Amino acid sequence: EIHLLGIINDILDMSRIESGRMVIKNEEFSFARNLEQVNTIISGQCAEKGLTYDCRLTGKIDEYYIGDGMKLRQVMINILGNAVKFTPKGGTVTFLIEEGRRYNGNATLKMTVKDTGIGMSKDFLPHLFDAFAQEDSSSTNRYGSTGLGMPITKSIVELMNGHIEVESEKGKGTTFTVTVSL
Repeated sequence: EIHLLGIINDILDMSRIESGRMVIKNEEFSFARNLEQVNTIISGQCAEKGLTYDCRLTGKIDEYYIGDGMKLRQVMINILGNAVKFTPKGGTVTFLIEEGRRYNGNATLKMTVKDTGIGMSKDFLPHLFDAFAQEDSSSTNRYGSTGLGMPITKSIVELMNGHIEVESEKGKGTTFTVTVSL
């Protein structure tokens, strides 16, 4: 039931993005509270699966920023959730957050999610952000994914004047780096 709701939400998000109707709010939100909620969800998932979860903040991170807190949380949960999903028992998921340069009242937030999971082949990487793309069709059944999480995540990040990069090696793990402007 929850899975079906997730699929429906993904499809709705995707259609909003494609029709240019996805709106990014610009309001004050508590980054600390956001991060606490994300960490509660992800550390719970990691504990259930037997993974080590490590979240680290580097430098000065403000308690409050102006931007779309809910969408930012969605981005964090999507990427971290994938890291958990594709990392076998005994592995590690690391979440690093640091603030980059500030200019004209804007702060740059850099978030890095690193896992020791199954990784992706070099051939698949360029297709990671294509709608419905999956490296291995059997992973639909095994991991229960729609293949929409990553395109949605990339679109949200870009709507926040940010960018997302990924490095991965089959069998070694994956690193996502997201930079957003708040």
